[in-house]
Order: sequence, then structure tokens, then C-alpha cells
Amino acid sequence: MNQPSPAIVTQSAARPLPRWALLLLCLAYVLPGFLGRAPWRHADLAAFGYMRTLAQGGDWLAPSMVGLQPTGDGLLPLWLGAAALRWAPAALPPELAARLPFVFLLILTLLATWYAVYYLARSPGAQPVAFAFGGEALPQDYARSIADAGLLALLACLGLAQLGHEITSYLTQLACTALVFFAAAIFPHHPRRGSAAMLLGLPALTLSGAPTVALLLGLGAAALLRYAPLTAHDRSSRWALAWLATSAACALLASALDLWVWRIEAPHALWPYAQTIARMLIWFGWPAWPLALWTLWRWRRQIWSRRGHRHLWLPLGLASVMLAVCLCTEPADRALLLGLPALSALAAFALPTLQRSLAALIDWFTLLFFSASAIAIWVVWLSLQTGFPAQPAANVARLAPGFEPHFSALPFALALAASAAWCALVYWRAARQRHALWKSLVLPASGTTLAWLLLLTLWLPLLDYARSYAPQVQRIVTTLGSAPGCVLVQDLGDSQVAALQFHGGLDLRPVASAAANDCHWLAVASTSTDLPPSFTPPPGQWLLYAAIGRPTSRQERIVLLHRVD
Repeated sequence: MNQPSPAIVTQSAARPLPRWALLLLCLAYVLPGFLGRAPWRHADLAAFGYMRTLAQGGDWLAPSMVGLQPTGDGLLPLWLGAAALRWAPAALPPELAARLPFVFLLILTLLATWYAVYYLARSPGAQPVAFAFGGEALPQDYARSIADAGLLALLACLGLAQLGHEITSYLTQLACTALVFFAAAIFPHHPRRGSAAMLLGLPALTLSGAPTVALLLGLGAAALLRYAPLTAHDRSSRWALAWLATSAACALLASALDLWVWRIEAPHALWPYAQTIARMLIWFGWPAWPLALWTLWRWRRQIWSRRGHRHLWLPLGLASVMLAVCLCTEPADRALLLGLPALSALAAFALPTLQRSLAALIDWFTLLFFSASAIAIWVVWLSLQTGFPAQPAANVARLAPGFEPHFSALPFALALAASAAWCALVYWRAARQRHALWKSLVLPASGTTLAWLLLLTLWLPLLDYARSYAPQVQRIVTTLGSAPGCVLVQDLGDSQVAALQFHGGLDLRPVASAAANDCHWLAVASTSTDLPPSFTPPPGQWLLYAAIGRPTSRQERIVLLHRVD
């Protein structure tokens, strides 16, 4: 028995979001974080170091950097960045050239999510209730409004901001997952396009370091084909076999490239671990997860009906897989990131059933939260520039000693324009757009974009100073002198090695190299001003010369030793 749809949408509520406004919002979200900033430490800087090594002639099947192997996942992100570095013009900064493919990957994620939600909203089970005398939303207009809401929900998710702007396997896996989601969503309408996207997304996801996820998604998408309302239904079994064959080929590819990694870890204490995951879920997927829960409640009869509605089962299945992976593997935020497109789709289908009081609560909470965040960012910047008020500048001087603020006209103009646009948007939303279906997600998406843009304009020098190795490497280069020659490294992380090569231009060599005797300097990682207890010096006499730390960390130091002839 077909359950009646809980969605009640009029034609006036199904008006689409203006294309120019949606495009401008996406550009304001995508470009900050890719332009103008230095590579940040840990995964972002380490991946950039391996990309530079490959572009300079490294082994593309077994990347290494000064004897270190990649700690990240997958070869595809390293290949993309290295290819961009090799083909980019010489005038383009190398860190910007390596980010160009990842800019398009983030754009691909947004496009795939929009079209996936659009075609899911076109399915018969997702249509709103037909009125007795007409006036209900037309299917195409309704689907476009739901797709706009799904994209806004994805932009509003707080966990996408930083991980979505780093040149790591996180972003490649996210783009490939969104592509697989798009393929399964459009298959009933365009079987060949959906299969082509599936045949592209599953191998790319495998090469990005997630072969298990690719296998699970391929098997699940093949199982859902029997719910696809095709015009030529007898072909669905053939496509299902093709998807199963692609999943098997991806498993063989992962075995050939040794991409299978055991990551399942039983938590030592289940309840504290569950609390950590719960806290991460609260902020990582906000505000999509409350709306997704509301969708599961209001559409519960359709979920358990025998018909098997694709617009609910497909995002619910994808989100459930990612939640299970999150609970069983480390790091957990990667799995949560891959589930954001499906979570955003579920959140979009909550809007046709959302009560007016709940929608007003979301608007008021978003308005207060992001307005307060923007004011705080401006106050800290004003304190650094003028000294008034004095307390924020004093806090920055205590947390980031040695930081010298400076004024830049272009970031200031962009931040000022974004703040003015936020004020205009609040007035526009309250005064005119009272009945649009996507109205409850405009302020969350715009507020997240505003906060991210302000951080990457007004606070960018401070963030680069705190999150990069550039200040520490500059002090190391000054200590070594103008012609230090080669430098041996021991116990350094791959991000530290990449920083010394990129920011310092140093010739680094591992301690076990054949030319180690030609080097008169040794760099050792330590958590204090002394050598670590496990340090074993290489042959020769070495003198402790200096211990240089990061300005914002007392436990991340590099100890320099000089060879005594």
C-alpha cells in the first residue's frame, strides 16, 4: 500500500533560488582556503611535499620523501597534485598550482550533490500531495527547490570547511563518494550517464585510499537497482552485473597496489569513545543532522513501505555506511566527511514537512550564532590593527608570540563586502522570502560561508603564522647560515621534512644515506630543548647547537646538531 506523502508544497513555495546568488555563494565558499594561504602543517603540508617530490621525478607508484613513505591514503591525490605542478606555468606559485585540481574536486562535489538531490526529488515517491483544486508545486520546480536546499545544507555543514579545502585524500574521497551518489540517483532517469559516473567514481575512490568503502558502495548501489522505475526494466539486471564487476575490479586494483589497510579498532572504553563520536557528530554535521532526523520521522511510513522509495533509501543507506565506518575506524572525521552529501539530501527532504515554529527557531539561532561569530572576528582584527580593545590583542600576543600584524587592503575589502552582504541577506530573507522552500537553509549556508571567508581574509596572516611551519623554518635557516650544505634528518615527520624543503630550500638526506658523511648538520625532532631519550647519534662527534620550536607550540621542536671535525 502506498503511503500518502507528508510533503505539502504550493507552487509559490517551489520557487528556485536565483542562480546568480547560488553561484556567488558557492564561489565565496570554495575560493577562500585555496587562494593566498600557506600550506598548513600535518596532512596538508605532507601531501604537498610528496607532490613536489613526484613532480621532480619520484616514483609514482611508490612515492617517498627523504626516505619517508606517505602516511596518508591513496595515490590519486598525489598524482593530481604532481601533475598540476608539472604542467602549471612557472609564474604560478607551486602551492597554488597543486591546489588547482582540488578546487575542481570541491566544485564537483557541490555539483554532484545538487544533481543527485534533484533527481531524487523527481522520483514519484518524493512528490508532494496533489491538491483537490490544483496549485501544488510542479515536479520540476519542486525538484529544483529541493536540490537548492540540499546544496545549501552541504555548504552549511561545519565539518566541510577545513577538510574540504586541503589537498589530501579527504577531498578526493569526498568527490568520488558524491559522484557515486550522483550515479545511483540519476540512474532511473539516465542509465548510461549514471553507469558512466559509477564506473568512474568507484575506481577513483579505490585509488584515493578507500577500497572498502568503494566495495560497499558498489554492492549497495547494485542492490538498489531493483527499486529503479526504468522504462526498460529488463536492463537493470545487466547494469547491476556491470556495477558488481566494477566493484570486483576495484578490489583487484586495491590488491595490486597494496591499498588494503586494516583500520578497524575496538575502542578501549566504549562509552567514552561513543561520547567523542557523539560530540563530533553534533558540530561536524550541523545543521544537517537535526533536519535529517526530522526527515526520518516525518517520512517513516514511506521508509518502511514495500515500494522502497529511492529518495529515502539511497541517502539513508549511504549515510548509514559512513556512520558504521566512523564508529569502527580511525580517523573518524574522514568517514563523517564522506557522509555529508547523503546527510544533506536527507536534510533537504525535511523542509516540505517543517513546521513554521521550528523553521523560525533555526533562523533565529543561525542569525544570532553567525552574527556573534562575525562580530568576534572583526573585534579581534580591530584589536590587532589599532590596539582597541586591548584584551584580544594581548591574548593573541600570549598565544602567538612574535606575530606582527599588518594591514592588507584587498582582504579587508572582501571581508567588508561579505559582512555587508550578510546584513543585506538577513533583511532580504526576513522581508521577502517567507514562503520559499529553501528559506530555512539560506542563513545557515550563508553564515558558514561568511565565517569561513572572514577567517581566511582578516585572520589569514595569524592562521598562517599559527598553523604553518614557516616561522620555525625561517629561524632554522637563519641558524644554519647562508651555505649550510646538506642536512641529515632523523625522527622528523613528513610534514616537517616538507616544510624544511619548501620554506627553507634545504638539501635534506636521511641518516642512513650513503652520502651522510658529507653533511655537517643534523636535525632531530624533540618535544623539549634537549634530545629525546631514544636518540641514537650517527657515527661521528656531534655538538648540540640549538633547539628551535614553533612559536605557538612548546612541544614541537627541532634540535640542530653540528658535526665536530
